[in-house]
Amino acid sequence: MPDTQAAPLPLDGVTILAVEQYGAGPFGSMLLGDLGAEVIKIENPAEGGDISRGVGPHFHGPGDSHFYQAFNRNKRSIGIDLKQPEGQAVFRSLVAHADAVYDNLRGDLPAKLRLTYADLRDANPAIVCAHLSAYGRDGPRAAWPGYDFLMQAEAGYLSLSGEPDGPPARCGVSIIDMMTGAMASLALVAALVGARATGRGRDVDVNLFDTALHNLTYQAAWHLGAGDVPTRQKRGAHLSLSPSQLYRTRDGWIFLMCQKEKFFRLLCDRIGRPDLAADPRFDSFATRLANRDALTEALDAALTARDTAEWMEVLGGTVPAAPVLDVAQALANPFVRERGGVAEFERREGGPPVTMLASPLRFGDAAPPRHAAPALGADTAEVLSRIGIDDDRLQELRARRIVT
Repeated sequence: MPDTQAAPLPLDGVTILAVEQYGAGPFGSMLLGDLGAEVIKIENPAEGGDISRGVGPHFHGPGDSHFYQAFNRNKRSIGIDLKQPEGQAVFRSLVAHADAVYDNLRGDLPAKLRLTYADLRDANPAIVCAHLSAYGRDGPRAAWPGYDFLMQAEAGYLSLSGEPDGPPARCGVSIIDMMTGAMASLALVAALVGARATGRGRDVDVNLFDTALHNLTYQAAWHLGAGDVPTRQKRGAHLSLSPSQLYRTRDGWIFLMCQKEKFFRLLCDRIGRPDLAADPRFDSFATRLANRDALTEALDAALTARDTAEWMEVLGGTVPAAPVLDVAQALANPFVRERGGVAEFERREGGPPVTMLASPLRFGDAAPPRHAAPALGADTAEVLSRIGIDDDRLQELRARRIVT
């Protein structure tokens, strides 16, 4: 399906070679594709391509999992075996015409696969080499494999999630993968600006562990500056502000966040309890925090008089509030439809479109492209023709499993 954008996207004309797999790296390069970059996904034909193609339980077809589609929209795919010398030669020819190389591999592998700036600068002095790893490319853990949930555990997240009397709990989504992918895309674009100004590329590095630790932000500042050790709070409560947590309604739960004094006063008025705002136990952030259990009891009693949807009609837009929805309810939310949060993505190679989440990036009169994730090797012939590989040579390389 042709793109219908009315104006250029910020990264139109930028070509990125992405040696990537699974979640964090593909998420970051997907954002770059949304921004208009041509993201050419380099997959290993000897391994059947990106491992995520086989991650179930749901599939559109063989090698085409819903998981894979969720991380790889707006990309192209070519298969090159970078472990073979001829595969390396093909890759270096592509590098000569690219703006960036992006990988998410174990920290010791970019050097082994010759994906660093030191390896590639003779092919293209302006090439940016962005590396996303689990624990970094140097140090004692460079060769360690690592995944999102492990980072949540070691960076303290599990100690902050769940109920105080329950076991440690992780975030329900792979938040570290997504945050690190976004961090990598930011680093790559920043380095690209520098390369275009100077004509010299560089390596840039991000990793899951550093990103997870960095996300501790104010909790880390409290400990480093005041010795405080934050802990799990009842009902997901904010560590220092109240009311800012889950409350019961007649049919479920609602999350309220009165992060300003005025919101607490408005809340009390809207639920018919203006007396609570005048109660000396609740007349400031400090007193409310000291008496949070009593305030929770009082608010539960008032809020259980109505269903969550009714309270949202009363509070929405005035008091910061949100219903607690499951994934199906979240996707069926009318606000999601109004925002165009779900869209159909057409397959370049044909076939039924894929229904997925739309990009969160918006650019006024320019719309991100809407192409479904590519089949393995769908773009090999077209991309390699740019570097002079004709059909006869392509068939020879395919026969020897150098490319697919």
